[in-house]
Amino acid sequence: MTMTMTSYALSSSSFCRNSRIPAISSRVHPHLNVSNKLTLSSPQFLNAGVRLRGLSVPGKFPNAKLRVRCEKEDTIKGETEDEAERFARRESTMPDRFRHLTKEAPDTPVRWPWFIALAFLVYAWRAVLFELSNWRNAVFAIVRFLGDLSKFALALVFHFIGDPITSLIALVETAIYSVRAFYSGIVAYTPVRELTTVILLASSVLAIGEAVAPNSISKQPYVVTLAGLVGYAAVQGYISEPFFWTVLVGMYGYSRLVKKRDDVTSALPSAAVLAGVGEPWVRVVAIAGYLALAMYHNSTKKSSSEEEEGQIVRKAPPVPLLAAALAIGVRLAAKWAGYRHLTWMIV
Repeated sequence: MTMTMTSYALSSSSFCRNSRIPAISSRVHPHLNVSNKLTLSSPQFLNAGVRLRGLSVPGKFPNAKLRVRCEKEDTIKGETEDEAERFARRESTMPDRFRHLTKEAPDTPVRWPWFIALAFLVYAWRAVLFELSNWRNAVFAIVRFLGDLSKFALALVFHFIGDPITSLIALVETAIYSVRAFYSGIVAYTPVRELTTVILLASSVLAIGEAVAPNSISKQPYVVTLAGLVGYAAVQGYISEPFFWTVLVGMYGYSRLVKKRDDVTSALPSAAVLAGVGEPWVRVVAIAGYLALAMYHNSTKKSSSEEEEGQIVRKAPPVPLLAAALAIGVRLAAKWAGYRHLTWMIV
């Protein structure tokens, strides 16, 4: 019976190792002999039996009382063990106050799986690039096909009407380059003094004509413009001198015979051109002759002829004089801009 109680006390101590039972720990444990058989001395055995009989009725195991005692001690200490930690530690007998020293150190992070993932990522990215390259090649093929198709259509058009299109393109290109060269010539080589002289002399002739025959310029603007173009062509050498005189005589005859205008109005374009672009002696002769003609016409003019003139429809300077003035302005503006630009560069 006493052997049964001793084994029960030992099993109860294994159930609650953290609790301290003085009767068993101080009395039974020091007298245990670890060998093939468990032996106890008779006095200590009797004392242990007496103490164990005070715990419960002989023959019944005090599991409930021991469990309540363990739970009370855990509650007093304020510690609740984790089931996963209890399962991991199994039958550990280390006291709770030392268990924080046995925390497992964190493992070194494992990095080699990332290399496997990186390999898959590289493979996937290469697959994406390969697919994108296929799409790019397809788009380029479509663009090349459309380009070849447009070239074929253009070749088909040029096969039938290629010469007119080529001539038109050449004409437009020549016109553009001519305008550009003309503007560059105006900016760089406009003779400001000569053009000023031309404007003054031609304006004096036009003023004489307007004073004697009002609206003589506004009645024939196209003839005056043509006379200015003929004078410019003669100065630049585009037409010969005989042709120049022929055109001037033709303009006078057109105004006098076809349009039935008076002598002063008919001779106004030719006299203005000769006064503007002719030689010095030609200018003197043209201005003097036109002034004499105007004085004679004014002396023989009847009073009734003054009422025959209609209302003034247009009051604008002649186009040739306006173009000359514009050329002078462009030249002076370009020269001033170049001077200011050089000044800023020097400063």
